[in-house]
Amino acid sequence: MTQKDRILYLINYLIKENDELKSLDIPAKDAARKRLLRSLMNIRPPKPAAKEFLKVQDEYLQEEQAEKEIISLADISYGKSGIYLWQGDITRLSVDAIVNAANSAMLGCFVPCHGCIDNAIHSAAGVELRLECSRIMEKQKMEEPVGKAKITGAYNLPCRYVLHTVGPIIYGEVTKKDCSLLSDCYRSCLELAAEYQLKSVAFCCISTGEFHFPNETAARIAIQTVKDYQRKNPSDMEVVFNVFKDYDYEIYRQLLE
Repeated sequence: MTQKDRILYLINYLIKENDELKSLDIPAKDAARKRLLRSLMNIRPPKPAAKEFLKVQDEYLQEEQAEKEIISLADISYGKSGIYLWQGDITRLSVDAIVNAANSAMLGCFVPCHGCIDNAIHSAAGVELRLECSRIMEKQKMEEPVGKAKITGAYNLPCRYVLHTVGPIIYGEVTKKDCSLLSDCYRSCLELAAEYQLKSVAFCCISTGEFHFPNETAARIAIQTVKDYQRKNPSDMEVVFNVFKDYDYEIYRQLLE
């Protein structure tokens, strides 16, 4: 199968799953088809898929991943004392684990092609990630508490695992409790990574997007929490602060220097 064959197969499979989508037209242009496939994956509930679908999906996503430049720690120029700073798409990082800023349902983002990191990670990983998250939540029988962390496989991502954590949502002024909960997110991820003997973890800017935590305050908390943890728990675990926006890169660069 070519990529064009794969994407048509995947789109048709997902449309046939949902009676409400039977009349959906498939666009002719590649970019529109990619957007449609991602949208269909985003709205798909956590349920098993046919082996053939998973095979084709994995081949498709891995081919898409191969077209990107995969980034390892050796490729990151800014790093010292076990801490790195890198700007770019976190789904390109070949580390032991990347951190996903999840919501309390912890099933990924259901908004088609939404710009949040939760959507990006689930879209690049494939539908198996949502299903694994669903099994965790069914067993837990409650929403994921703020400041805790869960670990899953990474599926079609170049990393080995995904650490999912729910950050605090800011509605007004940032409180001491908000700051403490955000610090808990970073600490919980580091503790879980250590439990699984992971050697490298890449953090996104937890809570600063849809959850409205002020960027500079969040960066200060992130850096201080990581440094405190590294000081109290000496190991060879390395941490990457992954940012996407120029604004965040400048904040982290200045704080780290």
